[in-house]
Amino acid sequence: MAFNQDNWLLRVRNLTKIYGEPNERTLAQTGPEFGSNICPETESIVACADISFDLYPGEVLGIVGESGSGKSTVVKMLYFDLEKTFGAAWLKPYNDGLSDILQESNQRKRYIRNNLMGMVYQNPRDGLNFGFSSGGNIAEKLIMAGQMNVGNIRARASDLLNKTEVPVQRMDNRPGTFSGGMQQRVQISKAIANNPPLLFLDEVTTGLDVSVQAKVLDLIRELQTDLGIAMIVVSHDLSVIRMLTDRVMVMKNGRIVESGLTDQILQDPQHEYSQLLVSSLL
Repeated sequence: MAFNQDNWLLRVRNLTKIYGEPNERTLAQTGPEFGSNICPETESIVACADISFDLYPGEVLGIVGESGSGKSTVVKMLYFDLEKTFGAAWLKPYNDGLSDILQESNQRKRYIRNNLMGMVYQNPRDGLNFGFSSGGNIAEKLIMAGQMNVGNIRARASDLLNKTEVPVQRMDNRPGTFSGGMQQRVQISKAIANNPPLLFLDEVTTGLDVSVQAKVLDLIRELQTDLGIAMIVVSHDLSVIRMLTDRVMVMKNGRIVESGLTDQILQDPQHEYSQLLVSSLL
């Protein structure tokens, strides 16, 4: 898939998250070449550092790496769940891409989240309100984006549940009465309720049975094809990355060690860590 270089949707530069008190040598003493993201002098933890990339409309970008590599931290900063330490990000549909969204006020960040982004977490409890019905969860997202017509909201919830293969007659049931796979499908419905141009998926199939995983992945791929949503897919599972993504970034110890087209990385990985990941898939 070819993308117009000027037509970016999301631009990220030097995104960095450090826990603890770093010193001026922290970044130079951590990373894949040291086999650690913990600063030997200050014991501060570099969750991720110098993450830069562009994402294009309709593109699916994968971020892959072992547990603790920093991949989930990247999307959580972009979705405003975590504060950055350094770095900047611009989203084209917001102020024509002229404002660094990470510098905006909390009120503006809420607007961006509710109108221009969706997030599907590994654990549905992080993305759903278990005190609301499944339809109520979708309504919550729509209301936060300023929609108030009850009939329209209910119709949209029915349509989304139908699209994600959740029985519409269970719209008034709470997510706690659903299976894990069905909870994920409700969470996906909620995340795409406002047709956001950008969707984050953080380890969405981890913990699901293999057959349920396949159904959830099929659903995501179908939605991407139908709606053309750009996605960032975080996973430690290369088979998920291979199925969903156009391009992939490989992370280790908080840094990107390799990036490129998914087929290219999976067929001919250059970095030794990427080679190790790919050989474990074979």
